[in-house]
Amino acid sequence: MVSRGVRGAISVEEDSLDSITQATTELLRAILQANPSLRSQDLASAFFTMTDDLSSAYPALAARQLGWAEVPLLCVREINVPGGMPRVIRVLLHWNTDLPQSDVHHVYLGRAAALRPDLAQNSPPTSLL
Repeated sequence: MVSRGVRGAISVEEDSLDSITQATTELLRAILQANPSLRSQDLASAFFTMTDDLSSAYPALAARQLGWAEVPLLCVREINVPGGMPRVIRVLLHWNTDLPQSDVHHVYLGRAAALRPDLAQNSPPTSLL
């Protein structure tokens, strides 16, 4: 078994506890849907970033609410690059799996689909698009 990275991102319309938590929940559920064999007990860790304009909640709260009680979670600020997309939550999951990296599906939702159009075309539909 090896550790594989699973990437994802979602845009948020406003900086609020509900918006951040709901968007993160939607993103994590979409990643789980896109990777049916992914189980929380197989995650080595989850690393969340948020842009500087989001500060009302930790995105890790949504993971805890999904039952990821034993997964080590970390939340940090995304680098503030001039011209970067505002109000975005990103995640990097470290998944212990036998799948080859080519079978791991990344998910980009809402405006964040523009960050990786090569990967977003395979993302499940969302109400934020």
